[in-house]
Amino acid sequence: MVSHFSEKVFSSVNAVLDLSIFRHQIILESLVTDLKRKNPTLCFSPLEHNGRISVQGSFLAIKKLKESLLLKASSLLETNRRFISEREKRDRQSPRKSLPRGGNSLESLRPSVPETTRCGEMLVLETDVFLYLKKSGFYESTLKKFHVQCQEKVDGEITTICIKNARDGSQPNNEKLVKEFIEKRSHALHFELRKETFVLEGKEPREGRNIKLACEQLRSRYFRVLINFYKTHIDIIGSSSDIYLFKKDVMKLIRQAVR
Repeated sequence: MVSHFSEKVFSSVNAVLDLSIFRHQIILESLVTDLKRKNPTLCFSPLEHNGRISVQGSFLAIKKLKESLLLKASSLLETNRRFISEREKRDRQSPRKSLPRGGNSLESLRPSVPETTRCGEMLVLETDVFLYLKKSGFYESTLKKFHVQCQEKVDGEITTICIKNARDGSQPNNEKLVKEFIEKRSHALHFELRKETFVLEGKEPREGRNIKLACEQLRSRYFRVLINFYKTHIDIIGSSSDIYLFKKDVMKLIRQAVR
């Protein structure tokens, strides 16, 4: 159970970071060097070929590192979006010329940018927060209110959102307003939400089924708790009090099932 007192209870925390999302924008080895310089109290393992790296340190230091990486991802995506916008503007203003094909072309040097960056505003959120925003109805109601549509790309713990006006004639400022509304709400949820995990992997089939069944039975009662079912585990996300009560009731149902 993670509570508001966790910052003082945990003297040391281990975390695994997936830095592969930065691979097309910056050199990962340089990023790790920069992270070590800015976070001297943390211990970093060698960078793996898949972009993952283990980090050990205090709860607060790990939390600060995670927030800085989210900001960096958002900043890089915004830079790419502006780059594409300026390039398209230049293409419209000047005759299109064919570029030479091969390893020396300018196109081959440009960072790889997903199509979803071709939009009005770009936003990067923690996936857990994004999923909770969708469950609460805040996300969909905000899009509908301002007549915008979004493309979402979930990449592990990070979700990238592309915000664009849904119809002609919409206020051009709507995209920015939606981004600000979602950012403000997600920032608040970042400090309000807690996540607990029921591990299914390695348990007896009957025990795993009882855990799943208990979570399903409690879903309607705890409408403010997000329940994500996976093959190896179940994540529950919500406020500290809701998570505590939910887990307590799950344990109660499991005990009743084995009698």
